[in-house]
Order: sequence, then C-alpha cells, then structure tokens
Amino acid sequence: MEYSESLNPTTNTRRLRIAQGLVLLFHVTGFVGLAFSKDPDFYLRFTPLTLLLTAGLLLAFQPQRGFGFWGFCVSVMVLGFAVEFIGVNTGKIFGHYTYGDTLGFKLFNAPPFVGVPPMIGLNWLVLTYVCGVLARYLPLGELPRILLAALLMVGLDVCLEPVAGRYDFWHWSAEIIPLQNFRDWFIVACVLQMLFNRANFPKVNALAPMVYLTQLLFFFFLGALQ
Repeated sequence: MEYSESLNPTTNTRRLRIAQGLVLLFHVTGFVGLAFSKDPDFYLRFTPLTLLLTAGLLLAFQPQRGFGFWGFCVSVMVLGFAVEFIGVNTGKIFGHYTYGDTLGFKLFNAPPFVGVPPMIGLNWLVLTYVCGVLARYLPLGELPRILLAALLMVGLDVCLEPVAGRYDFWHWSAEIIPLQNFRDWFIVACVLQMLFNRANFPKVNALAPMVYLTQLLFFFFLGALQ
C-alpha cells in the first residue's frame, strides 16, 4: 500500500504540517545564520545536507514511486550534471563560471577538467519536480504547462544568482552574470519539464508549494540584504 493511501486524512495533514515546519526551519535557520551571523561559513557547510533533507521530504509525499518516477529522477540528475559539466568546461552553456565549495565535493575535478559537485544534479531535480508540480495547479495544455514551469525555475535562479558568488556557490567570470545564463536556464528547464510531463507517475505533491516558496524567499531576501 502506498504512503499516501496507508494513512488517514488527519495523519496525512499532521505529517504535512511537520514536513512544512521542517522545510521552514531549515531555511529560516540558514537565512538568519547567513544574514546575521559572524561566521556564515558554519551555516554554509550544511547546504548539501539541507538539499538532501528537502529532497527526502519531497520524496516522502510523492505517491506511487515506481519505475517511471525513479527513471525521471535519475534522468534529470544525470542531464542536470551533464549540462553543468559542459558549461563550466566550455562556457558554451550558461556562460563562463566555476563552482565554489558550498555545494560539496566535485566530480572530475582534475586537469584537464573543471569539477562539478554532484549536488547540482539533485538541485536540478528538486527544482524541475517542484515547478512541474506547481504548474499542474492550473488547467493548462502541455506546452503552456512546460513554459510556465520553466519560467518558475528561471524566476528562482534570478533570485539566486546575485548571492551565489557571495556564498561560494559558483563564481562568474569578471563577476558579471551574463544574460546567456538565463536564456540557457530557460532552454534546459524546458527540456527537463518535457521529461517531467512525459514521465509516468502521479504529478502531485502537497509539499511542493512550501519548498518553492521558502527557497524563493530565502534567496530573494538574502539578495535584498546585500
């Protein structure tokens, strides 16, 4: 019996409130630590853990986690990592940038290559999944739904980019964020949303709105304080 079917409505609601509270706690704690602490590096070291826990909580509220769902997850993480690897090593996707240490260890981080943290693949998965679910709240056809979800992904990146260098997520050449980044983000997001829409699993998750909203506000307010 699936997770969502094995619990009565009261228990499901309670578990959802707990999960929402945890997501909020992760981000509020991180925001206060980064914005007001004298030692923001202490809080930055928990970034990969926060991403893992957020992904785990989302997974707990996904019904019917069958082959179609896991195939989608692996495909998005691999493609997300691949485009980032091409991007940092060629500059032909997103622009010229390199990763810092905040997202953890990097794969293929030895000459002649520039390394990329595997966590960025998980980040692409979380964003693709959450924005894809959100777009399902509107009665749209497949193409408008893909475009809307991709715009939601780009919107979060717009809030993230101004603080990425400050907190050692990644660094742009000459500290200038190119317009190419947002164009390519939208293109990649559309491809990943096509995968989301074509994958065979229920596109519902009660925790998705909270995850998107807290991440959006987290980066927006960090940027506003710069």
